[in-house]
Amino acid sequence: MKRLLLVLSVITSAFVGAMLGIIYAVRYIDLGDKYTSIQERQNSLLTNYKPDSVSLKVSAELNFEAAAKAITPSVVHIRSIYGPGNFSLNPLDNFVNPHSQSTGSGVLISDDGYIVTNNHVIEDANTIEIVMNNNQRFFAKLIGRDPTTDLALLKIKGSNLPFVPYGNSDEVITGEWVLAIGNPFDLNSTVTAGIVSAKARNIGILRDKNNLQVESFIQTDAAVNPGNSGGALINLKGELIGINSAIATATGSYSGYSFAIPVNLAKKIIDDLLEFGQVQRGLLGVRIADVTAELAEELKLDVVQGVFISSVNKGSAAEDAGILQGDVIVGISNHNVGNVSEMQEWVARNRPGQSIEVSFHRNGLTKKVKVRLKDFEGSIQSQKRAIEYELGGALFEDLEHKELTTLNLDAGVYLKTLREGPWKKAGVKEGYIVTFIDKVATEKVEDLNRILELKHGAILVEGMYKSGERATFGFDWE
Repeated sequence: MKRLLLVLSVITSAFVGAMLGIIYAVRYIDLGDKYTSIQERQNSLLTNYKPDSVSLKVSAELNFEAAAKAITPSVVHIRSIYGPGNFSLNPLDNFVNPHSQSTGSGVLISDDGYIVTNNHVIEDANTIEIVMNNNQRFFAKLIGRDPTTDLALLKIKGSNLPFVPYGNSDEVITGEWVLAIGNPFDLNSTVTAGIVSAKARNIGILRDKNNLQVESFIQTDAAVNPGNSGGALINLKGELIGINSAIATATGSYSGYSFAIPVNLAKKIIDDLLEFGQVQRGLLGVRIADVTAELAEELKLDVVQGVFISSVNKGSAAEDAGILQGDVIVGISNHNVGNVSEMQEWVARNRPGQSIEVSFHRNGLTKKVKVRLKDFEGSIQSQKRAIEYELGGALFEDLEHKELTTLNLDAGVYLKTLREGPWKKAGVKEGYIVTFIDKVATEKVEDLNRILELKHGAILVEGMYKSGERATFGFDWE
């Protein structure tokens, strides 16, 4: 019996040992083919691999690649320089008073170099430098800016430049896919995707002493960080639908929502800056507030959505049209208005002298009136920014194209007479033709105004005399 048990124990141990050996061989010994290239191995395995064709089909509504590729070259990096300027002839200036910089993005909107960005990107800058996606660099001229909408228009000298075509922000719908394209922090262009979360958002970031700020943002969840300010918000057709302007954040970084100025408002502001050098704001002349459920109950209003008129300014467009305190505006020119942001945007798209139709509730009735808008001063006329021909003791005038051609110049303004001031102190003489200031071309006296409006501290002036003698001057401009 003992012998039988011994034999069974031996057989059992042998079987267990054999099984363990097999398991070890299967798990720990590589019995497969040997190879020396992972890439070749992958290629051999994928040769006969048939992917799920359904997963590779991307609908046009979700194809981001074409729009991103088309628009990326049109979004530029903006470097705003503050302080004494980059171009002082005295190298100690930059040592004693070092300049500081900030950056943002901009969008080319024409083939000849017009760029739209945020006002806060270039505000108070002494010099504005543009870096293209292909690393081309330009110095930009400020055409005009509007703090009330946080927009600014710049110009660089170029031709056949890539630009972003305008879309229609009125057609943007909540839930629609959009792309945010910026050019921040010298990283070249960045593209993020998201959906439209809401329209006509007011987040209370703009301030104006006359309370004329307009906030009617497109809200998205596309990731936008500070360096993307002034960049493009586009639809998947590659059309500009907004200018990225702000983020919702408590940390300074993207925290979930970003906000863009709708392009239909931006288009009007840009055209104003281009034609007049300043925004032409048509105003109703009323104090307003959102209608809420609480306000409607308190004042026994017959509507729970709209814009409540708390007061009407004397002599205003609204008073002329017969609009009264207590009326509730519910529409502008056949567009429904549910809050102050919507109303402000529709009104702000118009210039003084233009007429809009205002729909409002009064005593249970809906009325419509035509209102001819006025500016802040009560005028119905558009006002072009005044041009100063005497600057710093120097009287300037434009040169005719024929004279510029004779002098072999593309641009320049003529210093006709000179008295005491920074020009004379720097050694400039009468008859001098200013061609560049801090590398920005001065084509007209109007350009000279716009350029010098930015300057605080040292500037570099380049030009020539009619004799052909070229001369460069560096001096402080205040």
